[in-house]
Amino acid sequence: MNIKSLLLGSAAALAAVSGAQAADAIVAAEPEPMEYVRVCDAFGTGYFYIPGTETCLKIGGFIRVQGSFGEDAADSRYNQGNLRGQSTSDWDVFSRAYISFDAKSDTEYGTLTGFFAAEFNADNDTDIGDSFIDVDEAYIQLGGLKAGFFYNWWDKGLNGETDSLGNFTEFNSIAYLYDGGSFQAGLSVDELEGTSTKSNGVGVSGIVSASLGGVSFDLLGGYDSELEEGAIRALLSADLGPGVFQVAGIWASNPNAYWEKSEWTVAASYRFNATDKLAITPGVQYFDNLSHGSLTDFSGDDAWRAGVTLDYKITEGLATRVSVQYEDADGEQDQVFGFVRLQRDF
Repeated sequence: MNIKSLLLGSAAALAAVSGAQAADAIVAAEPEPMEYVRVCDAFGTGYFYIPGTETCLKIGGFIRVQGSFGEDAADSRYNQGNLRGQSTSDWDVFSRAYISFDAKSDTEYGTLTGFFAAEFNADNDTDIGDSFIDVDEAYIQLGGLKAGFFYNWWDKGLNGETDSLGNFTEFNSIAYLYDGGSFQAGLSVDELEGTSTKSNGVGVSGIVSASLGGVSFDLLGGYDSELEEGAIRALLSADLGPGVFQVAGIWASNPNAYWEKSEWTVAASYRFNATDKLAITPGVQYFDNLSHGSLTDFSGDDAWRAGVTLDYKITEGLATRVSVQYEDADGEQDQVFGFVRLQRDF
């Protein structure tokens, strides 16, 4: 009996100790499920869902290194395509980083978009320092309604680097564009800050576009309410052979915020796709009754410009562009100018 009692007592003591140790054991918590970034294909390639939301975000941009040559070359990177001005330097090199954020989501009123893009420029020009930042665009869009700082329809040009078909056409605006697929019509109210006789003017611009097959046509106009002057522009683009032919014409009642260089002008270009990687784009433009920077009237002088642009795709995401232009304007010396550019897109 004593041995039996001793064995039973020992077993009970061991069970009690084991139970106490089990009660003190640490149980690890299960990890929270990780939410991976999901691809969003509702708005095209490159978008992904912001974790925890139904908003799709696309980040893009480019890095550019460019060397410009010709009289006034140091200012040409900020005024590309305009008639040449006062000479400052015959060559210049600068670098630029461009980054954009495009956020989209579906709503009961259509696609809601928030877009922001900025340029980061680096140059050792003593007038601007070694770098500066510029807001390129910042706007909100819901369906066809758009408000913020963005490029006007006048900013659209021809292929290549020869033509100049608008002033600096980037405003704080509110616009509406009806998009019917092959037909579009839009109206924009623009703040003409620093472009008219007053610090803050008001402009109205509109566009009608149509496309059929490989042919598209744009007709647009702009009215500067401060100067009480306006301009109209037509642009035709057509697939022709191994490339694209484009022609455009502008008439203005007098210099205004949308067009001020001449009373009228006509331009044409042809982008010849020589290979899958190489494109050659010759172009020409004629200006009649130049303004010479006047905001009140046109002169009787004229000018013409001709040139060629070469685009070569080195590899996926990396390309180079070479532009050489010749310009002959009344009252000014003949000019040869252009640039060599290397750009990495992402």
